[in-house]
Amino acid sequence: MNREAIIDQLSQDIISYVMAGSFEEHQVAREIKPEDLDERFEDYRLLLDLHFILKNDVVNFVRELPKRLRSISTETKTVSRTRRGTVDGHINWGATMKKRYSQNPADTSLFVCDNRSEDYDTPENLVLKRLISIIYETIDQAEEYIKQEYGWAQDTWRGEEELIDELKQIVERNVHVRRIRSPETYEPTERMMIAAESSRQPIYQEAASLLRTRAKLFDGDHGEIKDLLNNTAITPDDDETLFELYVLFRFVSVLESVRDQQAQFKPIQAGRNEIAKFAGEPELVLYYDQAATDRDLSFVTEEKITERSLSRSEKVQEVAHDISNQYFDKEFQNYTNRPDVIVLEIRDPDTQTYEYLITEVKNSTNTGTIRTGIKEALEYLAFLRVDEEFVFGGEDTEEDYFGSGWNGLLVVQDLDRQTTSLEEQSESEIKILQASELEDGLEKMLDRADLNVE
Repeated sequence: MNREAIIDQLSQDIISYVMAGSFEEHQVAREIKPEDLDERFEDYRLLLDLHFILKNDVVNFVRELPKRLRSISTETKTVSRTRRGTVDGHINWGATMKKRYSQNPADTSLFVCDNRSEDYDTPENLVLKRLISIIYETIDQAEEYIKQEYGWAQDTWRGEEELIDELKQIVERNVHVRRIRSPETYEPTERMMIAAESSRQPIYQEAASLLRTRAKLFDGDHGEIKDLLNNTAITPDDDETLFELYVLFRFVSVLESVRDQQAQFKPIQAGRNEIAKFAGEPELVLYYDQAATDRDLSFVTEEKITERSLSRSEKVQEVAHDISNQYFDKEFQNYTNRPDVIVLEIRDPDTQTYEYLITEVKNSTNTGTIRTGIKEALEYLAFLRVDEEFVFGGEDTEEDYFGSGWNGLLVVQDLDRQTTSLEEQSESEIKILQASELEDGLEKMLDRADLNVE
């Protein structure tokens, strides 16, 4: 499954779950932001704005801004003021006589004076001020990263340190910009946007166009979300993250279909890895990234269990070797590593019993990497503990270290070679699915008697 197809599906998932307010924005931002950025950019909206200001059109707009500001439009307005004993401006005699009559007809010292002044708070200028404020505030947050020319900044602001400084001076000192009031939270309105788009001046037309682009990004436009994942600020540092998110959302989608129920997404909190829950019988809980610590799940290696006489590590190596040989029809040597996982917990409230589906993800078609994933998935099954007790296998037996054979899953990229089907893997301790097989294969796995989630 190529990167474009994954991004296309993932962008739809972000629209369906994140933009709809179901899936926690913070979690997605944490996963897809460049690792160089600090935790401020786990704010999803700030991350979107960083992506927005790195567009070439935005940089070009800022580059043209200084000379264009000299000719921004204003409106002339007349302000009437009541004076007593002095005249300040043009006397409005009609208003003066009316004022005197209403207050004191004999007071000849009272005058109503008209003064004409330039009004900067036009609809077009409020559109302009909003755009400038967004760019300025985002650059203020990201300036240290942009000026250090990280790779994800591409060529947009690279070498534009003087332009950044000039933008700051415009916002902080330019008399024209400062005279425009700060837009209200709800502004610019649609009427203001239409006025800017209808203006003859390019500065207003482009400002409105860029704000439209930003609005599409924040509203979850498919094309903009794809561009977000593909380019500029928030391209993940490695495609493994994209693939893991793709697999995670496929889990959610399949579970929603099987249960005919929308997932209840959980807000991300320190020490919690619970992503979503499905109420009912049995209750389903989905975890992502490391152990599900809030349910007392843990994965303890053999080296930490000194009192045990049986070596689970050795059993992992042996079974991983056998499965790899079967799947690829090839002999391999063994080696070890540690994974991150997706955990599905299936809880029966009546019997208070639990079942687990442990999933390891490898965005690779490399034979060696897939073998590593096989061993890692087996490790997690063998060392899965709840309340310090092993889930699979007793203290005095090697049997069922890996559950029923349907408790472990490895998801890999699509291979261009012949491999065994899910049905042909029925006797294996874990199952292997390629990306294009995931949804159909996962539903079949969940349909097994011992993983019945309906």
